[in-house]
Amino acid sequence: MIPVQRRKTVPVDVGGVVIGGTAAIVVQSMTNTDTADATSTFEQSRLLADAGSEIVRVTVNHDAAARAVPEIVARLRDAGYGTPIVGDFHYNGHLLLTEHPDAAAALAKLRINPGNVGTKHRDANFQKIIRVAIEHDKPVRIGVNWGSLDQRLLTELMDANAKSAEPKDAQAVLMDALVESALRSAELAEETGLGHDRIVLSTKVSSVRDLVIVYRMLAGRSDYPLHLGLTEAGLGNKGIVATTAALAPLLLEGIGDTIRVSLTPRPEGDRAEEVRVARQILQSLGLRHFEPQVTACPGCGRTTSTFFQEMAEDITSYIREMMPIWKRHYPGVEEMDVAVMGCVVNGPGESKQANIGISLPGTFEEPSAPVYIDGEHAVTLRGAGLVGEFKEILLDYVRRTYGPEAGAEAEATAASPSR
Repeated sequence: MIPVQRRKTVPVDVGGVVIGGTAAIVVQSMTNTDTADATSTFEQSRLLADAGSEIVRVTVNHDAAARAVPEIVARLRDAGYGTPIVGDFHYNGHLLLTEHPDAAAALAKLRINPGNVGTKHRDANFQKIIRVAIEHDKPVRIGVNWGSLDQRLLTELMDANAKSAEPKDAQAVLMDALVESALRSAELAEETGLGHDRIVLSTKVSSVRDLVIVYRMLAGRSDYPLHLGLTEAGLGNKGIVATTAALAPLLLEGIGDTIRVSLTPRPEGDRAEEVRVARQILQSLGLRHFEPQVTACPGCGRTTSTFFQEMAEDITSYIREMMPIWKRHYPGVEEMDVAVMGCVVNGPGESKQANIGISLPGTFEEPSAPVYIDGEHAVTLRGAGLVGEFKEILLDYVRRTYGPEAGAEAEATAASPSR
């Protein structure tokens, strides 16, 4: 796989997690609990971290929320979580941060929307937040959204465009305004005294094509690390597809240092789904590896049995169950590829491309399942016990390929391959 040439950016340390520079692209997420409810916000932050969120953002919108922040962070640390917690501020951030210095001290980063810091006293309010960041040695993300863009700046650019000899259309001016808002705000932050290496930028929109355009523009004009994500991706498949379509071209061009998948959860839905989707995007693009990937065919008239589907699901679950142990004892195992294929058409070929793969018999095919290891036929399995036998082969491969059998005893107590 041809490596992606990442855009050169200044590294920004966010509570021990580095964004930009040579660091891996960081996955982050945001709670949707009432931050004033410290218990529920702590619990959701913990669940997001368990799912793989390396940074978690919380809303800080009133005094009660600000008062709860130190408790939330302390409870996470007491529970063994070092996950940086970021405060999201709109409208009254300059007041909350100055009135609640304990919250400012507990947070790992401050997120500011320059379109939502006031109109009459915009710059003064913005600088108050920056001074708090400087006082507490915190980085900031200057996050511009097209739904809350600084109207003063937009009007300025629209007026200048109208007087131009070759005026742009309104949408193009809006893109210019997003970039200008981010860069001018970063410049004001540095003029106030914030270090160049303490700033992350974002220019979020909810349109896939516009997101690609605006981030290409922004990437060409600064070396700040960039936070990628649609403002609102939407529900279910729509949100997943839209986010993937927007982020993939940018990430493959080396643009983007941290990402969030802003899925709309169903009522009582699983907030951690956005974390899993973000990780899968990075893994599918070959930018990061979190766990072994299982390739399985979609099925067709040659695979009328559901056995290969059930086996693919079983093997995927087994790998996830074993990963906490494998990750500790077998470094590099997260890069392993496994194939569970359903018939003779693509089965052997796909199995040979994987580190370890099995080609199950399709309808009317000989009831045998060849197993391939690193491209070579290793053994042929038959009979009702082949799933358990394949797990044994898989476990043996992990031990032999990724390290000594130091984790064997722990594995045995966690899960039996015959399950």
